[in-house]
This record gives sequence, C-alpha cells and structure tokens, in this order.
Amino acid sequence: MEVHARCLLPFAVRDCLRLPAVLAMSNIIPLKYVPADARAGEGANALLRASALASAHAGPLVDVLGRGLSDLRISVTDRCNFRCIYCMPKDVFDADYPYLPHADLLTFEEIARVAKVFVGLGVRKIRLTGGEPLLRRNLERLVEMLARLGDLDLTLTTNGTLLAKKARSLRDAGLTRVTVSLDSLDDATFRRMNDVDFPVAGVLAGIDAAAAAGLSPLKINMVVKAGVNEDSIVPMARHWKGTGHILRFIEYMDVGATNGWRMDDVVPAAEIVRMIAAELPLAPADPNYNGEVAQRWRYADGSGEIGVIASVTQAFCRDCTRARLSTEGKLHTCLFATHGHDLRDLVRGGFSDEQLGNAIAAVWSRRADRYSELRTAATARAPKVEMSYIGG
Repeated sequence: MEVHARCLLPFAVRDCLRLPAVLAMSNIIPLKYVPADARAGEGANALLRASALASAHAGPLVDVLGRGLSDLRISVTDRCNFRCIYCMPKDVFDADYPYLPHADLLTFEEIARVAKVFVGLGVRKIRLTGGEPLLRRNLERLVEMLARLGDLDLTLTTNGTLLAKKARSLRDAGLTRVTVSLDSLDDATFRRMNDVDFPVAGVLAGIDAAAAAGLSPLKINMVVKAGVNEDSIVPMARHWKGTGHILRFIEYMDVGATNGWRMDDVVPAAEIVRMIAAELPLAPADPNYNGEVAQRWRYADGSGEIGVIASVTQAFCRDCTRARLSTEGKLHTCLFATHGHDLRDLVRGGFSDEQLGNAIAAVWSRRADRYSELRTAATARAPKVEMSYIGG
C-alpha cells in the first residue's frame, strides 16, 4: 500500500511524492523518494520543515558513512578585504559583485541559537570564518555569546589584517585560538597573492598581537600554488620553526567555481614534506584527535611541528566530522557542496530548538559527501558554493 506524504510534508512537495506507508510516518524521508526538482528551493525547504516536525532523532548522530558531528564552522560574512587568487579573484569579486544584503545575514542572536542546537547534537569545536570574519562589526559580542555555550574549542580563521587591533578584545570575549592565513614571507609574492597590495608586515603584527593576547597555540595556514609561491615553502618552515606556532601547508583546492583550478597547479603534500625534510629533518606524528584535518610532522630536533592538508592528493573524507553554516543560515555538509539546507527558514519561521535539532539531525543522517575521494577534472568544473561564502 502507498499513501501520499500529505500527513507529513507541507504543500510545496506533498502532492508530488508517494511514499511507502512505513516511511510516511518515519523520522527520515530518504531522498530517493524526492524528485530532483523538489530537492532545491521550495521543495528543499519543505523537506527540511517536514524533518523538523518529525519525532526526535534517537541514538548517536552519524551520517551514512558512520561519521559523527563534532565541528561547526560558521561564516559570519561573505565579504573580504583580500582578493586572493585561489579564493576571491578580483576579476570576479569586483565592485559590482552582488554580496548578500545585511538583512539576509543571520543575526548574532540567531547564530548563537543555531550553535546551541549544534552543541546539543555533539559539536565541541566552533570555528568562525568568512570571508574575513573580523570585517563583521562587533564580532566580539558573538564570541562572548558562543563562549557561554560551554566547554568548547572556540576558534577563528583570519587573514590577520585587523588582528593587531582585535586580538585582545577577542581573547577577553572568550576566543581560545586563532588561525592566520599567510601564503609567503616574501613581500612581493604575498602582495601578488592577496592582490590588494597588503604587506607581510601587517599580518606579522597581527600574529604577534594574537600570541601576546594568549590566543594559542596559534596556527598559520599557507596555501601552496605551483609556479606562484612554492619557493616560499622552506623559508616559511625555517622562519616559524621553534616559535611555538604551527605552520600548516594546504594543497591548492578546487573550491568554488571561480579560481580556475587545475591539477597542474597542485604541489602535493608529499612533495612539500620532502622539500622541508631535506633541510629540516622531520618525523611523522600521531593525530591529536580523530578527524584532524592536517597530517602532523615533528621536527626531529624537537623544535616544533608542521602540518600538511592534502585534500587533493590524500583525501580525508572518511574522517570528516565538520558541518558548515553559511552567512545567511544554510547548512552545508561539505566544503565542496553545490547547495545548502536553509536553517534560517526554520529559525525565522517559528520552529523550536528541538525542531531545529530534528532538521539538522535529519540532514546529517542522510549525509554521504566524499567529494575529494571522487574528484576528477569533470567534478572540478562543476558549480560549487564559493569558499568565501561558507568558509574554509
């Protein structure tokens, strides 16, 4: 016997689906029963609302591949004051680019509410991202609100341009750590990569201020692009060795659809390690926790460590426990996602925290993303959400 899903789904999709009776009353509606054109726009919103109204998720929350949910990355703005060639190229993100209007952004109160629900589902680490998150006015107020949610690893990723001014107030508000993006110590190379002529010295001042404020251990991320800054790999390692800061090298990735990614532009993580070890001997180190993004390498003389993030050549999808909340409240279950799930519709639609949790749990339990393990030249050209929109 089959029935219409009229008992569970709102009008937008209820008349286009026919579910087996046992599924019509279940917690989770498998996407195979949802027509492709109903998985976007109003159809997707209706499905999410239906999941919110279903009974609460029972048992440990894991996705289709058995991966839990422990990390939440929150983008607080889609704007940035850099135009990095691998993220927001200037010829696309120009003066006429249609950024989100302020009214579309989640308020701090809405972000804190959604984060609280995620914490209730098992999240123990929250990272604020952008765009450049420090461009969001009064961000310290949001940090203070999130810090009240409990014993969390509350972190932020920044390009460092405003960090010298903000580090102390962020620490006082409850931020625990920062990660700073710095792609070269060579001033000409760095200015060319950020494409707004910002000097290395400004970022170094931010790093020093963060360290002085106690935002540690401080991590420094370097995206490596062949033919652009691979000659900065060893100088960066040499400079940060022994400082207590952790330098991490990131393979150039096909995030979004505007950075012109080619496999030939990727410097493999194994080559990065080889280059450094030839001058500064390294030994592999165990991960700090399950699902850690970076592979850790310790200096043989005990003077610190580096990390390599090999999303392209050594994909780590099997251990990914990260969800992403976009600036306007869409839940993305992968950095390389093509679409998100509109939590703002629920937040502003009168749904309770419990119902919001039901919807998030339903999305996560259906999650089967493993883009980096399936990457090809064809997938690299597919339309994807820009990194500046959901954070790295």
